[in-house]
Amino acid sequence: MRWVLYPIAALLALAILGIATLAAMAFFAWPNLPALDTLTDYRPRVPLRVYTADGHLIGEFGEERRDVVRIAEVPSHLKHAILAAEDERFYEHRGIDPLGLARAALANLSSGGRGQGASTITMQVARNFFLSREKTYNRKLYEILLSLKIEQNLGKDQILELYINQIFLGQRAYGFAAAARAYYGKTLEQLTLPEAAMLAGLPKAPSAFNPIVNPARAAVRQQYVLRRMLEAGFIDDAQYQHALAFATPKQSQRDIAAARRVQDIVVPGDYVAEMARQIAVEQFGEQAYELGIRIITTVTRKDQEAAYAALRRGVLDYDRRHGYRGPEAFVELPSGQVPDEQLDEALGETNDHDDLLAALVLRASPKEVLAYRRGQEIRITGKGLSFVAPMLSDKAPQARRVRRGAIVRVRNTGKDGWELAQLPEVQAALVAIDSHSGAVRALIGGFDFHRNKFNHVTQAVRQPGSSFKPFIFSAALDRQFGPGSVLEDNPLYYPAGVTGSKAWEPKNYDGRYAGPMTLRDGLARSKNMISIRLLEKITPEYARDYLARFGFDPAQNPPYLTMALGAGAATPWQMAAGYAVFANGGYRVDPFVVKEMYDGSGRLIARTDPPVAGQSAARVIDERNAWLMDSMMRDVVQRGTATRARSLKREDIAGKTGTTNDYVDAWFCGYNPDLVAVSWVGHSQPRNLGKGETGGAAALPIWINYMASALEGAPQVELPRPEGLIQVQNGLGTRQDWQYAEYAPPAPPPVPDWLREMFANDSAPAMEAESEAIPPGPAPLILPPPSPARAQAPAPVEERRPTPIRP
Repeated sequence: MRWVLYPIAALLALAILGIATLAAMAFFAWPNLPALDTLTDYRPRVPLRVYTADGHLIGEFGEERRDVVRIAEVPSHLKHAILAAEDERFYEHRGIDPLGLARAALANLSSGGRGQGASTITMQVARNFFLSREKTYNRKLYEILLSLKIEQNLGKDQILELYINQIFLGQRAYGFAAAARAYYGKTLEQLTLPEAAMLAGLPKAPSAFNPIVNPARAAVRQQYVLRRMLEAGFIDDAQYQHALAFATPKQSQRDIAAARRVQDIVVPGDYVAEMARQIAVEQFGEQAYELGIRIITTVTRKDQEAAYAALRRGVLDYDRRHGYRGPEAFVELPSGQVPDEQLDEALGETNDHDDLLAALVLRASPKEVLAYRRGQEIRITGKGLSFVAPMLSDKAPQARRVRRGAIVRVRNTGKDGWELAQLPEVQAALVAIDSHSGAVRALIGGFDFHRNKFNHVTQAVRQPGSSFKPFIFSAALDRQFGPGSVLEDNPLYYPAGVTGSKAWEPKNYDGRYAGPMTLRDGLARSKNMISIRLLEKITPEYARDYLARFGFDPAQNPPYLTMALGAGAATPWQMAAGYAVFANGGYRVDPFVVKEMYDGSGRLIARTDPPVAGQSAARVIDERNAWLMDSMMRDVVQRGTATRARSLKREDIAGKTGTTNDYVDAWFCGYNPDLVAVSWVGHSQPRNLGKGETGGAAALPIWINYMASALEGAPQVELPRPEGLIQVQNGLGTRQDWQYAEYAPPAPPPVPDWLREMFANDSAPAMEAESEAIPPGPAPLILPPPSPARAQAPAPVEERRPTPIRP
């Protein structure tokens, strides 16, 4: 029997030698193990997040999605699911589970490989923070030693907390809190038992068990975790059976799909989020994406959603007015039935854009279109075909005809079913600000951020057209003009010798001229001749300098008469700031979009403290000027070029339309005393919008639809009339209007007593008859002398030397 003992002795000797070797390696390796500062002072990479003022997420930037949670915030059923899946004896061992190691060693010996590593949660923490994932014995030794060191320095709950926050779980989600949001759109405490089991099954192989990519394999793993929870005593049989009923591939798909639909209903604030991101990167550099900074913006969810809906509706309405341009592309489809996989491949990388969904036409006729869209067939008939009807005809050009193989856009209109649509080419922008502080309430910089990231609110420097006229009129009020002052609405002609360039013959938009007209009527009816003559009276140089009060760059508004027609340049952002001066009574406020910034620990690190109208903001125009301009721009809404806005049924709104030459830009800038909004429609590369696409037709509807929501339930606001204004007869003698008291014509001298007696004794009947012919109104009852605007008849244009013009 002695020969039997030799192999056993040899094996024992080898074992002792192996243990001694490992002990020696451990002895020499231990001092070289890395310090645990990374764990004891845990600072995970947390992305930059941007929120609305009322707490809704609108943007997230960073490679790793992570929400750091404390162990006390993790529900027990999720902790149990993690332990059952990864390390059932976690609270019993000291970083290494000998039973698990032995089981893995036997499995590896029998399979001849290194398939199982028996890593405890502590060992996984060591690997994730300090080591690579390569499967070598040397790395395994360091993993074991690090685990022992971690267990010596940290408590079990600390280790589990690190694991829960650090582990990668697919979908760019790091940690279980981020994964709960990525897969289910929930917080940890909202997770059900089956959902917790699904997430707990991910660490082993996040890509293989991803419920979005592979719901069948994910469900198998989910069932395994539930079974392990039952075997470990974490749940009873009733809980297990109930959870198992929801652990199926179909249920997983339904849960994920429902969660992703919820996630798709996000606040449409991409342009706002991008502005906030740029501010954070300017302050903190590339680290801004890892420090867990939270930016609270000034926008609200209600206003953002209203602005987004109004802008999309306005752009789509414009697009429909200009007809269908044809399919986006064509692909060759074989005849007969085509498998879904081939149809999906044909759609390729054609992305959806909100509710404008990409689809592939399978069959088309003037009465019906059958289209395929990622797993479903859509039948479109009746009204749904009206927009594209001309391109369903056999006579339609082949390159634009809707036919089999065409890639088109479909849109679900709700009760009316599906319709064929198209992606608009035109762009639009809308910005709304609090008139008292400049805080941005809503900002949409374009039709679709994912198609065009250019922010037309802050970056599009365009001609403002007639929406610029109020600033010229405001300048005139400080040069002894009043709303009742009269100028001639007659044609003008400036020959080349006067302009210094080519001849200029400006026209009114409607081609009509009304002769003498008050400034109030000239602004309400947007008469170009009135604006040009007014600018000529006050001089372009004076007006250019005056514009700086509203925040406009004088360099972008050269002192030529074309300034009267808005031929300079401004952004919607600048226009909103300018109109806020009229809305708030004469104070300059600067728009801003970031309210507060917090670091990863929740400490306030930055806050915007803006000047407020009536408190700390600088007064830039006389309050009487602001009140008179508000009065004149209310007339624009009540009886001028913006009468569509009367549909809001409010008396406290004012504004001005704007249309540039050749219908390139369409504007509406308007407000009530608390809220300023500016809408713009145009092309990114300036070109004609189409005949009749004025500010009132293209931009005003967007403004109206937004303000209908933004002002819903808000009481009407009346600006108190400031002192220093008096009523006088306007220059036409048709009505009374307001004027600065110091600019009003002097009252007639008092009638001497002897003259009064003479009239009383000899001419009383004649006086009474004359007085009856005088228009009614308060004293003085005689018409004022001609205003400064009409004191001298203008000389013929050829004899004048006006400021040079650059048409």
